[in-house]
Amino acid sequence: MGQHFVRARRPEQKRQRREAILAAARELALASGVRAVSLGNVAAAVCLAKSNVVRYFGTREEIYLELAAECWAEWGTALVDRLDQVTTADELVGAIAETLEARPLFCDLLGHAATSLEHNVSVEAARSFKRQVKDVLAEVGVAIARTGLGLTETEGFELAAAGTMFGGALYPAAHPPKTLIEVYASDPELAALCPPFVPTIKRALAAIVAGLPSLR
Repeated sequence: MGQHFVRARRPEQKRQRREAILAAARELALASGVRAVSLGNVAAAVCLAKSNVVRYFGTREEIYLELAAECWAEWGTALVDRLDQVTTADELVGAIAETLEARPLFCDLLGHAATSLEHNVSVEAARSFKRQVKDVLAEVGVAIARTGLGLTETEGFELAAAGTMFGGALYPAAHPPKTLIEVYASDPELAALCPPFVPTIKRALAAIVAGLPSLR
């Protein structure tokens, strides 16, 4: 960050500008969380005016929705690779939970997608994002069915989708701000409201794995 740009004219220069904006947004979100990053922050990080940034992304939300799409693809690839070695239901739910935990930015973005990031974007940006999500879940569903644990591709899709929903909702509770850390330390009874990320997701997904066949 901090690099000064000349006006991008050629397609390659424009592609590099988009990548620089995305990289800056990613770094800022990792440092302070998606919620805390403004369009002005991103613009300043790449030494551009906000009016120049919106030539590439219509809104702050479009920047983070595209980052979310990239994170979906990264997670899907990592999970499919893990699933090749899965032989038990416990390993299956562990693979989903652990690949989510390894991607804090993805979990942060999951928590903001439906509540804010999808609310201030173009139709094309929203469609592109949703297609990416659907494609990743479909690929994971096929990989889950391939494990031979008795789940169909559709059930694998549903299980993976549930994992990301749990991940987005649980991640902020499992990683509280400093104020709540102090509260939990001083009041052990309230510490139960800070659930461990991986064990909690694994338990919830194990229940879904056990229950899905009964719903056929």
